[in-house]
Amino acid sequence: MTGIILLDKPKGITSFGAVARVRRICGEKKCGHTGTLDPMATGVLTVMLGGATRFCELLPSHDKAYIATFRLGTVTDTLDITGKVLETREVNVTAEQVKEKIKDFIGDISQLPPMYSAVSVNGQRLYDLARQGIEVERKAREVTVFSIDILSENEQAGEYEIAVECSSGTYIRTLIADLGEALGCGAVLTELRRTKANGFDVSQAVTVEELEEKMKNGEIEKVLIPVDKALEEYPVIKVSEAQARRFRNGGELDLQRLKYPRMLGIFRIYDPEGNFIGLGEIGTGDSLTIKRVFIG
Repeated sequence: MTGIILLDKPKGITSFGAVARVRRICGEKKCGHTGTLDPMATGVLTVMLGGATRFCELLPSHDKAYIATFRLGTVTDTLDITGKVLETREVNVTAEQVKEKIKDFIGDISQLPPMYSAVSVNGQRLYDLARQGIEVERKAREVTVFSIDILSENEQAGEYEIAVECSSGTYIRTLIADLGEALGCGAVLTELRRTKANGFDVSQAVTVEELEEKMKNGEIEKVLIPVDKALEEYPVIKVSEAQARRFRNGGELDLQRLKYPRMLGIFRIYDPEGNFIGLGEIGTGDSLTIKRVFIG
């Protein structure tokens, strides 16, 4: 089985656990996801099956969107509500002050990965070290927050709901914690739902139960997305049958014999019948070289 399953990950399991469920349901050994969600989070988890796993790192769109809720006045070790409470602070912050301060976090910002995260330092996952009570030095990373919109507010309770659009690698927990520190009262993430990932929307996602039902009824094709749907930002080159055969066998293609947009970069390659056969790359030379061959 080859393609993409957009899973609406349930709360309370890891992304690895969610992928394991998809693997079991679909009976496909090769299975991977394109972006980790914390156990407490729900929403879009892009799961690649079979030959689609070869294209994980070549997906052109890695931007994400989330709906998050947070509470002012609480600080935890995990930066979310599941962690150990380290501090409870007095909150003397108005909704208007929250709206103004949140603007400082739109654009290119620097974030320190939380200790409870899947980032590796010297070959060890930070969350493994954190569970042992070990804190290590981490390097800040640059991320981009495209927009933050406040969806609801409860000034008296110090609770807010926001919609965030951001680049891959952005930690919403860290965003909330940094906002809380900037406000002087601390803040903790209480709920998180990813609504967009890899160019797909959560409205296209299926639950584990829905996936099981589709598989049981022989309707898996209705929710199995072709891998090239996630690659649509790349322009198209159509080749002849002989060229398609050469490409599939690992051979480069002569640019003089191809009809293609006169530009450099990565292209989707299709045979005369419109079947996706892989990704090729045009550099400064005179040939189209193979980036990935599609194995269906």
